[in-house]
Amino acid sequence: MKVKIIMVLLLSGLFLSSCQMEKKTPAVKRFASVTGLKADKLTDYKALHAHAWPEVLKKIKDCHIENYSIYLHKINNKYYLFSYFEYTGSDFDGDMKKMADDPNTQRWWKETDPCQQPLPEAAAKQEIWSPMEEVFHTN
Repeated sequence: MKVKIIMVLLLSGLFLSSCQMEKKTPAVKRFASVTGLKADKLTDYKALHAHAWPEVLKKIKDCHIENYSIYLHKINNKYYLFSYFEYTGSDFDGDMKKMADDPNTQRWWKETDPCQQPLPEAAAKQEIWSPMEEVFHTN
């Protein structure tokens, strides 16, 4: 009898473990983009991001954005920003609208947007950042 109970418990445990493994985690989508940075705004831009507003950081998380980074690089005496983030939600457009509708985020963008110099293709669409194509990835 004890052996039967132990076997049932073991099999139940295996079943529960396999059910837990079948839980689907949202697929991670990676996004990268680029924009210019006005040289006279370099110090301001860095200062803003050194003290990013907690409400804006919370909204980024609430909109399923993780592992968000912005890098700076100077090429031919011009500054460029490279942005990277991972999206883990299931409604990217909806989450981006939620972010754009947020008053704190709108105030943040009023501070950061004047620092940036959009590339020509983004400027033509009245956008700031130009999306980048992923050509390689490995884990």
